Order: sequence, then C-alpha cells, then structure tokens
Amino acid sequence: MSKDSTGILYVVATPIGNLDDLSARAKKILNKVDLVAAEDTRRTLGLLSSIDIKNRLISYHKHNESKQTPVLLEKLKRGESIALVSDAGSPLLSDPGSILIKAARSSKVSIVSVPGPSAITSALSIVGLPADQFVFEGFLPRGVAAKADRLAQLAADPRTIVIFESVHRLVITMKAIKRYFGPSRHMFIARELTKVHESIYEGTTESLYGQLDNNIPLKGEFVLLISGNEELNTIGDDELIRVFGLLIGQMSPKAAVTLTAKITGASRNRVYAVTRSIPGNSISSGNL
Repeated sequence: MSKDSTGILYVVATPIGNLDDLSARAKKILNKVDLVAAEDTRRTLGLLSSIDIKNRLISYHKHNESKQTPVLLEKLKRGESIALVSDAGSPLLSDPGSILIKAARSSKVSIVSVPGPSAITSALSIVGLPADQFVFEGFLPRGVAAKADRLAQLAADPRTIVIFESVHRLVITMKAIKRYFGPSRHMFIARELTKVHESIYEGTTESLYGQLDNNIPLKGEFVLLISGNEELNTIGDDELIRVFGLLIGQMSPKAAVTLTAKITGASRNRVYAVTRSIPGNSISSGNL
C-alpha cells in the first residue's frame, strides 16, 4: 500500500468456519497491506493460501501482545499498513488486540474496521431469544469460585446472555449453569457455527446438561445462549416502590433509583417513572 505519514491499522474479521464468509473487502485488504498480525500465523497462513494470497505474517497473541505492540506501532508510524486478525471471527471479541488498538489510537494512527463473521451475532440471529439487549460474557473464569460468583450475578440479569465455552470445560460449565440459573431456565447450545456439522440444541438447562456427550457431541466449538430472568422483567410497581422506599432514607434519590434498578432488574427509567411522586424523590429523568 502507498505510504502516508502513518499507516493504517485494519481490524479484519475472518471466517468462523465457512471460508466463503470472508468478504471481498477483507480479501482485498489482506492482499494489499504490508503486514498481517495474526493470533496464529499457521492458521492465518492456511486462510491466505486458500484464497491465493501471499503476504508477510507476524505473530500477535495474548502471550506476546505487550511485547509486539511497540513493534507494530513503530511500523505503523513509519507508514506501513497492518491487518489485525484473530483465529476466527472479529478481533478483540474474546481475542487479543485491545492493547494495540489503544496504542494506535493514542498515537493518532488511523484504525479501520473491516467487519464480517462473528459467532456472537451468528448465534443470536438464529435462536430467537431477545437480541435488542444482551450480555456477552466471552469465556467464563476458569476458577471454580470465580465462575460460580459470575454465574450467580448473571442469573439475575433480565437480558439474553451469550457465553463462549471450549469443549474441554463445557460439562463443568453447564453443571454450574444448571445450579445457578435453576434447572428450568430456557437456553440454547450452538455447536460448530457455519461449519458442516453446525447444530443448534434447545431446551432447559437441565435437559441440555443431560444430553451432553450423548445427543450433543463433545466436539468442536460452542456458544451458550441463556434466556434472561423473566421474573425480574415482570416485577410489579408495588415491589419497586417498596424497595425504593427502603433505600431513599439512606441515600440520594439518584442513588436510590440506581440501586433499586439493580436489585429488581427493572430499568432506571421505569423505576423513576414509578417512584417520582414519592416524597424525597426529587431527581429528574434527565439526570438518570
């Protein structure tokens, strides 16, 4: 690519399984940049070879990103353009890259998104759970206590929850989900998205847990999608008023509205609308 005063950092999404999902624009960028920073150079080499592209590769992954970021930043400052890619999908979504993006932005280097495949949006688009608001957790903590603590928090969230999990930890994670979300929470397991053996399994946390390594093969890559806590979505106005009333004498109206929303799962705007006539609640909706 032609050299400007600084180069351009392209953040390029690559296929999560089906090579045909690589966009024409992504192919053009991968062919023309001066360098491709890849999470796994062997995997990216295979991708580039499959589309007849030969380009320089440099390793950039979670174990070396702090060391490699200054190297890549210096190249960008010299006018070289770089494509950042992960093993699959959109970089930075449970993949390395945030350190480089922050450094490039601080150095006024142009950053350009080349969007494309993502396991998150692919899964949400085909299961039918609410997708106007959702929580993306990536991979849960590996430690038993940390994982339990996070799942206990998520169990109260009214939004759809999206979790990545590896085949090696799927059984343990599903057991924990069944415990903290309860046996009857509605969920989906998406396996091998966009690949030949793509499969979507629907059921309760208990029924899907019971199918692991039987109807659901323990092979491939998994996305877990869990319905939000509907009990919190349907909480009544009287309960909002009760909770707010307990809090308003201990803190500011704004803090009471915020904490009531967190405790009940209702939106702050709804809490304000329900409680605004209560003495002591002088907060305006514009300050929420």
